[in-house]
Amino acid sequence: MHLVTERHRSAAAGWVRRYLRPDDPVARALTWATMTSSLSKGVFYSVSVLFFTHVAGFAATTVGLGLTIAGAVAVAAALAAGYLARVVGARRVLLATTAGQGLALVAYLLVHTPAAFVVVACAAVGQQAMQRTALTTMIAESFTGPDRVEMRARLRVVTNAFIGVGTALAAVALVLDTKLAYLLAMLATGALLFVSAFLLRRMDRGAELTATDGSRAAGVRQSPLRDRTYLAVTGLYAVMSMQVGMLTVGVPLWVAGSTKAPPATIAALLALNTVIVSLLQVWAARGARTIRSAGRAVAGAGTLLALACGLYALSAHGAITVVVVMLTLATVAHSLAEILSEAGSWTLAFELADPANVGAYQGVSQTGAALGSMLAPLVVTATALEHGWPGWILLGVLFLLAGSLTMALVRRQVDGLLLSG
Repeated sequence: MHLVTERHRSAAAGWVRRYLRPDDPVARALTWATMTSSLSKGVFYSVSVLFFTHVAGFAATTVGLGLTIAGAVAVAAALAAGYLARVVGARRVLLATTAGQGLALVAYLLVHTPAAFVVVACAAVGQQAMQRTALTTMIAESFTGPDRVEMRARLRVVTNAFIGVGTALAAVALVLDTKLAYLLAMLATGALLFVSAFLLRRMDRGAELTATDGSRAAGVRQSPLRDRTYLAVTGLYAVMSMQVGMLTVGVPLWVAGSTKAPPATIAALLALNTVIVSLLQVWAARGARTIRSAGRAVAGAGTLLALACGLYALSAHGAITVVVVMLTLATVAHSLAEILSEAGSWTLAFELADPANVGAYQGVSQTGAALGSMLAPLVVTATALEHGWPGWILLGVLFLLAGSLTMALVRRQVDGLLLSG
């Protein structure tokens, strides 16, 4: 027993050193800032809807409409952040939008009208999209080659882990179920983002500024809006990124409304996804370090998502045990697709970009992610939730085509580079 305990402690210490205490100063600052901002997300995701409806008194339709409008704003904000990062620097954009989002979350405590809610939601969601663009730009400028994708993967592991911790902390407010508890929880979400901004402010700027200056001096800049291959890959990434909304919105509604599985199954499936992503995301990133391997990863993700959609469709029939098994297998396939899709898309976003115009290119890439997030609830509802198994099949075919077309574009790009070389 003592030996087992020591092994667990050693494994935990190794995880902390590997993910939370990197030697590189920029990596360390980004990691710690990600920890605190992810805690904020975990708390916010858990209590925000109840706060908006039970404490602020907004109708569910008002909340849904406001967040939809905010999602549309986020698409434009993600693109604008890339160009802004080119002018003032990614670090400044990341710092300003992190603090700004903290202010927006605190401002939720003061809104009392639908119009004010929409304005604050646009500020909060829009700045979150700008954060993602600034973060990927910083990684692109501060690291090179495979290190960039591995850094993204490590930050994603940290994000998942600390969103989980934040969700657990939010359980206190959910158990108390009082107005004061929800107010304090929402206040904590803003405070944690202020801490995140403080950690970014303390960043050792030497490495980041050196990398940024190098990228800015790298020659004539190509506009991503005229790069047809990059735009096509980004559009396909928007399709593939809808799988996140399918898991967080579509699957829970499907399980609750169309299967015999008990409601607790939803939490178990989401927990399973978190574990798989946390354990295997870095492994997936290491297998997608080149443009060609990244294309294969995205194509594999499309195939796995098609399989997952078929399994979700089958879960509508059979005894409870069969249904739970189908849902579990679907979630495993879905989670593996998620890590492959993200790893491959990160590499393509970095490697296909013009090194002289990193910020603008990452802004376009993150616009694809924001567009996918905005469209996911609508697309999943219009297909799987409205039409059952035919809708799931249609959704699976959509993911399969997106993955296959990404691979085809990658092959054409690689062949073109070989011929030009």
